[in-house]
Amino acid sequence: MSDTREQFRPENHPNDHFLLTTVVGSYKKPKWLDRARELLEDEDASFDEDDWQEATDDAARLITEEHERTGMDVICDGEMRRNEMVEYFAHLIEGYEFNGRVKVWGHNYFDKPSVVEEVEYGEEWLVDEFEFTDSVSERPVKVPITGPYTLANWSFNEVYDDEEQLAYDLADLVNEEIERLVDAGATYIQIDEPALATTPDDHAIVGACLDRIVDEVPEDVRVGLHVCYGDYSRIYPEMLDYPVDEYDLELCNGNYEQLDVFTEHEFTKDLALGVVDAHVAEVEPVEEIKENIVKGFEVVPPERLTVSPDCGLKLLPREVAYGKMENMVQAAREVEEELDAGEIDVGLAAPTSD
Repeated sequence: MSDTREQFRPENHPNDHFLLTTVVGSYKKPKWLDRARELLEDEDASFDEDDWQEATDDAARLITEEHERTGMDVICDGEMRRNEMVEYFAHLIEGYEFNGRVKVWGHNYFDKPSVVEEVEYGEEWLVDEFEFTDSVSERPVKVPITGPYTLANWSFNEVYDDEEQLAYDLADLVNEEIERLVDAGATYIQIDEPALATTPDDHAIVGACLDRIVDEVPEDVRVGLHVCYGDYSRIYPEMLDYPVDEYDLELCNGNYEQLDVFTEHEFTKDLALGVVDAHVAEVEPVEEIKENIVKGFEVVPPERLTVSPDCGLKLLPREVAYGKMENMVQAAREVEEELDAGEIDVGLAAPTSD
């Protein structure tokens, strides 16, 4: 993969070192947007699709600007138009249907889709979302998209002989969507595969899916893979063979106990390190976040480190989510200054095996 990172360095960046700062994707929706969705689904309410379009545009503009105010280098709209990471896409893919909600944990329910016919590409998924966000943002825009393995793993399969074949067909659809996004001007794509590190021995399937996903995608388009909620030793170092530029990993929530996994073999790609906890409703102090950032230098040098939250921030109050992002950016800039001044030792831990 080519070096796709430097294109996101702002022209007026204040430091010689550059730690790319970004978000994973989801963000708390304004309460009025949730109310607007209720009105849209209420047959007795005089609230139609045009009203919903206006509401989602307003929310996307609001959250995009909120992300920009933090000073982040690459932003998104907080997925204001999406209801859930699998359900949203299943509604747009031909071959899926919904038969009711299933309980997943605690009091949480998920409208788990069923594949009842071979999947096909229907209407565009994210192009309108990207074009709107790009039009209201002064910063580069990242596009998160749920990966085919998770789309397959978190669905009922009633058609395909096995989940692997379903995942491959879905990968071809993701590839088609990414090609449309690239044609629209997208330069940073993030594939979300939270199911990957929870299911041992399926890294080969995901790798084959990614080969299909990036087929004919230009080399200057940055492709990241977000993996959370799992045991990374199940997929490392095998995942280094994936055709992506960057791995976005959830490590802060586990107090970096899995960081050693990535020092046993040389980490040859870029690392997007989670440095604030998406599951804790408290804003970490800048000094604590700086310590977390420096942990990343045990795995990769500064020029290959991206700074981000552990995961999407949609479960946190907005003021907490904003505070985390703001402190995260400040911490990254201060670490850059200290790197410029030679105050931080970035010597990497030597790999213990090949």
